[in-house]
Parts: sequence; structure tokens; C-alpha cells
Amino acid sequence: MSGFPDRLLAGYDRFMNGRYAEERDRYRDLAEKGQKPQTLFIACCDSRAAPETIFNAGPGELFVVRNVANLVPPYAPDGEFHSTSAAIEFAVQALGVSDVVVMGHGRCGGIKAALDPNAEPLSPGDFIGHWMSLLTPVSSEVQQSELLTANERQTALERISIRNSIANLRTFPFVKTLEDAGKLDLHGAWFDISSGELWVMNEASGDFSRPQN
Repeated sequence: MSGFPDRLLAGYDRFMNGRYAEERDRYRDLAEKGQKPQTLFIACCDSRAAPETIFNAGPGELFVVRNVANLVPPYAPDGEFHSTSAAIEFAVQALGVSDVVVMGHGRCGGIKAALDPNAEPLSPGDFIGHWMSLLTPVSSEVQQSELLTANERQTALERISIRNSIANLRTFPFVKTLEDAGKLDLHGAWFDISSGELWVMNEASGDFSRPQN
């Protein structure tokens, strides 16, 4: 049996001699006082789309939840295991974040699976098919459109799924209550891996556009 990967140990050494050394006091402060991030990110577990990297965030600044295709399921306190819902509850209720961002990205493998469940390498499997079925109503409509190319369908569903997840966030009573009270804001964002472009969702229209710096 092989040992712990050498590349990870080398990365850890670079971290300790670089970022940790530079921010040692910050890490110690976070250890003593706990975390108080202002933003919850619900992002995809795709290795190319890490919110901490994209937004150049330091330790303790973002509370990040990552799952396949950055989906938020509807509120369902049914006694089953709900890791994403548990993280949302913890971030909103315990940490008191003021913003929740659902961030999708281009070329998402999970979205591709939702459009074509039998496509390789993301076949339905034991878990992925059921998870991506959260998008079945909207993915069916996108897939049936003859006016869109395959790439256009992919981008369309990547963005529609963000709006769908934000709608599902509002089914959580504690989210809806805090949003209505003006204490919590919900946002959508889409990141293009190939170009590095960030697109943000207009709250009123649902359209995505590049922010003006």
C-alpha cells in the first residue's frame, strides 16, 4: 500500500513556508476566536472552480460548501442525510453569514450529466443520477430546445440551475425569514474557467452580466 502522496506533502511544505508563515497571526487568531465569515458560497466540487482562489480570499473569509453542480435541494427535514442543507443551516443559523452566493461554472460535468444522463464518464451510478434529478424539470426544457446548440444548452442550464438553487434556498424557512427582514442577501454567479470571466446574476431579472469594476 502506498503512503501519503508526495505531491501533497510538498504542497504542505510550500504552504507552511509561504502563506502560513505570512499569515501566522491570522491563523492563530482564528483558532482562538473562531471563524466569522460573512459569505456562504455554494459551489461545484470541480477542482477548477475553487471560490477561495477565484476571489483571492484569505483564511476565515468564506464558508464554502461544494457539491456536484453546486445544487441546493429543496428544504426537506425528513430525517435523511442532507449535507448541503446541514451546511446551509450552520452557516446561516450558527455563523450568521450576511450573504449567500450560489456559483456555477462553465464546462460543468454535473450539468452535462443532467443534459445527457448516459454520457460517459458520468453515468447515473448509485448517487449522481439521483442528485442531478433535482434539475430534471428545467433540464428537460433546455434539452428539447431545437434552437440551441449543445454548448448553448450547457451554458443555459448552468445558469438556469443557479436560479433554481436560489429558489430552493428560499424554501428554507430561516433563509426566507432573514431575507425578508433584510438581514440576508442571496446572489448568483457564474465563472468561465477558460477565460476567467465572472458573470453575476441580476436579482430582479435573473439575467447574468459581467460586473462593472
